[in-house]
Amino acid sequence: MSSQTPAGWYAPDPSKPGELRYWDGAQWTGNVAGQSPSATEGVGVSRFPGWLVSWPAIIVGLLLCLFPGLVLLWLRPTTSARVKGGVSAAAVAGMIILVATAETPDPASATATIVEPAATESPTPSESPTARPTPTEEPTASPTPSTSTPTTKAAKNSATVAVEALAVKGRAPKTGYDRAEFGSGWVDVDRNGCDTRNDMLKADLYDKVMSGSCKVLAGTLDDPFTRTTIRFEYGGASEVDIDHVVALSDAWQKGAAPWPFAKRVAFANDPLNLQPTDSGANRQKGDGDAATWLPSNKAYRCDYVAQQAAVKTKYKLWVTAAEKDAMLRVLAACPEQRLPKPGAQPTTASNTGGRPPASSPTPSRTPKPKPTTANPTSTLDPQFRTCGDAIDAGFGPYYQGKDPEYGWYQDRDNDGIVCER
Repeated sequence: MSSQTPAGWYAPDPSKPGELRYWDGAQWTGNVAGQSPSATEGVGVSRFPGWLVSWPAIIVGLLLCLFPGLVLLWLRPTTSARVKGGVSAAAVAGMIILVATAETPDPASATATIVEPAATESPTPSESPTARPTPTEEPTASPTPSTSTPTTKAAKNSATVAVEALAVKGRAPKTGYDRAEFGSGWVDVDRNGCDTRNDMLKADLYDKVMSGSCKVLAGTLDDPFTRTTIRFEYGGASEVDIDHVVALSDAWQKGAAPWPFAKRVAFANDPLNLQPTDSGANRQKGDGDAATWLPSNKAYRCDYVAQQAAVKTKYKLWVTAAEKDAMLRVLAACPEQRLPKPGAQPTTASNTGGRPPASSPTPSRTPKPKPTTANPTSTLDPQFRTCGDAIDAGFGPYYQGKDPEYGWYQDRDNDGIVCER
């Protein structure tokens, strides 16, 4: 061999090609192989057990720990330095890649991790946080049911919306109106054995004294109209009236005149349209609407107007322009005011308490309740225990200095008139 022959395995004896010796580039070494060069390059004699330096052991070593595997690789004497260096470089590079991959998430993977929740929540996989509409685009979208439903319910229950929906017309003539057109006094329309007046007193008074299960003899009222406390005594000086929140005469002029008698009786006895109150406040109100009278208790005006709106909505009565403006002015101070529920009473009474009055230019006042005392003269009206009873029977008002009947009743507001309707 010449000094220019590269290092490698060669057959020093051409007659024995199967006996190989390692030439280190300068001289023959003691490393001898008994295999043919065509079997594999680099197979020779080792001073270590074959299984320890076998490729499976080296691979296991690399898997278990890189450096022990590399140490085992370099201890393998029959592998060339070039192969050992290549494997070592590849192993180190692979380890670096593994470490880099483990410590720094792949950008594509990170993007997929972020987008995945958005894709799960959105209807289309293409949507992502960056693809959502901008705030300027959102108002054009249709409102969700969770947003529109409360708004719809609030509108249906709003007193302001109810007033806005009422028909506006002029006041019709009062011709033909009489209290008897709405029934003879208080009627037991619900057939519970008690007339409507006593039903209302039982419902709103406390500390009551009863006669049987219906008649209220005494009780205390916290009057919402005047914000005062009134001690009611049947037939006594301190009177409590049952106010028609929408006055009967007002209803007559705003849609009730052509109603069937049974509907007018239902209207006059509907708890939705009734409120026990101070008799003086009730008579001061007369048949006024919201444009001409409101309770002196300003804190109650929103409730009062909302109750009027509920009554007129239930019975489909109209309002005048001035009345509607007045109602809306009150409700402007309480925009969240809710409309009272219509209640269970139907708008047509099954029990009217008797036949409707005969149709005539002057409505009949019969039948008349039996007076408590005999009439002083035959030309005077019957004398009743209270003005409320007289009004229910269709009598009054009486004027001071003109009507003898004036002296029979208390003029609580000192206006020279008693038993005003």
